Amino acid sequence: MTSKKARPKNITEYINAAPKEAQEKLREMRACILEAAPGAEESLKWGKPAFSYQRILVMFAAFKHHIGFYPTPSAVRAFADDLSEYVTGDNSIRFPLDKPLPLSLIRKITAFRVKESIEEDGKWRT
Repeated sequence: MTSKKARPKNITEYINAAPKEAQEKLREMRACILEAAPGAEESLKWGKPAFSYQRILVMFAAFKHHIGFYPTPSAVRAFADDLSEYVTGDNSIRFPLDKPLPLSLIRKITAFRVKESIEEDGKWRT
């Protein structure tokens, strides 16, 4: 009988279970998001690291060749010009593992989501 790996219970466990080549970038991404969204609650949603306040602000996930970043369709549209060198979808951005993460851009997108949250909810906690 084969044993299954335990599912991660938090973001730290998720990062530690990710492929070795992705772990440092996942740590960088987590720190960057927390810097742009102080007070955001960390959790796992659909098995992916998520940062929320009232609603999900952003999520990310590790894949074989990229880090997926999920900031909502409105954020992908708002930063379309800045994202032109990346593969994007309606709600997703792929950052290749073989290139440095665009931390400044990730910070701006996360701050945009915080601003949207404030406008939608009328408040933000720090």
